[in-house]
Amino acid sequence: MAIRDVAYPRQVILVTSRAEIKPKFSIKKEIKDNIMTLSWHSPVSFNPELYAVMIGKERFSYGLIHESKVFVVNFMPYKLKKEVLFCGRISGENIDKFKETGLIKEEAETIDCCRIKQALACLECEVINEIDAGDHVIFIGKVLKTVSKREEKRVFQVKGDVFTTTI
Repeated sequence: MAIRDVAYPRQVILVTSRAEIKPKFSIKKEIKDNIMTLSWHSPVSFNPELYAVMIGKERFSYGLIHESKVFVVNFMPYKLKKEVLFCGRISGENIDKFKETGLIKEEAETIDCCRIKQALACLECEVINEIDAGDHVIFIGKVLKTVSKREEKRVFQVKGDVFTTTI
């Protein structure tokens, strides 16, 4: 039995990140914004407020967050589960997930990163520690700003492509 067989359902978030990168087939650097679907995340301290996201080392977002040292946690409504699934299935290395999903980008207030306008709440985080955890890295971010927009049913991953919500 695997972890995913006993530790789910888990709330799904979208993590946004931004960094200057050099694309594979270009000599010119460019600023790249990305969205990543994630269910491995957790608050880790109330004082100071710290939030952790666990990201696979092979993921495109890993490189962006490692480079920029910032990320935004976007808590998403259940009604956007198709967009959440899309962002988890497709790498943002060669496509613009904002354009493909219709999710709207808005600038964070305290860090050089974007957040998602349709999110129910957002945490703007500055990385204070990176912990190697096997095939993942735990990015611990100091929460610089919490933006709460509205209450609504949130999306939870049951297993694979199966989602549920709160009652």
